[in-house]
Amino acid sequence: MATEQGLVIKTLGAKAIVKTQKTEACDGCASRDSCSTQGRDMEVEVINSLGAKEGDRVILQIETRYFLKATFLMYIFPIVCLIAGAFIGERVAIQNQGDPSGYSAGFGFGFFLAAIFLVKMKGNKMGEKDTYKPRITRIVR
Repeated sequence: MATEQGLVIKTLGAKAIVKTQKTEACDGCASRDSCSTQGRDMEVEVINSLGAKEGDRVILQIETRYFLKATFLMYIFPIVCLIAGAFIGERVAIQNQGDPSGYSAGFGFGFFLAAIFLVKMKGNKMGEKDTYKPRITRIVR
């Protein structure tokens, strides 16, 4: 589990806004668009199942499998699409007696852009689900 510590600055029923420090773990998080960042400090909307109140210092966790899925989607999937596009472009060039380098570059770039578009769409859907949001797992007193 990815774990962070933060300070509850606002409660919203079953959710809370927690001020925490931005880390490298934030880059792969599916909910990163729901955070507002000011320098290294950031505010994160989290699931508040423990009933933490304003001013409480809390421990946040997100399950590793969701973190890894988001990281794969963000970093690996576009590269795989780029390579697949280049390979397909080369095959199409051979069939059409065209320039393999040009076709590879064109198809690779096209597949990469399509992957970025899909990642953005999927990331937005993942960010709306509670399973991809951090949870308050402990109140530090």
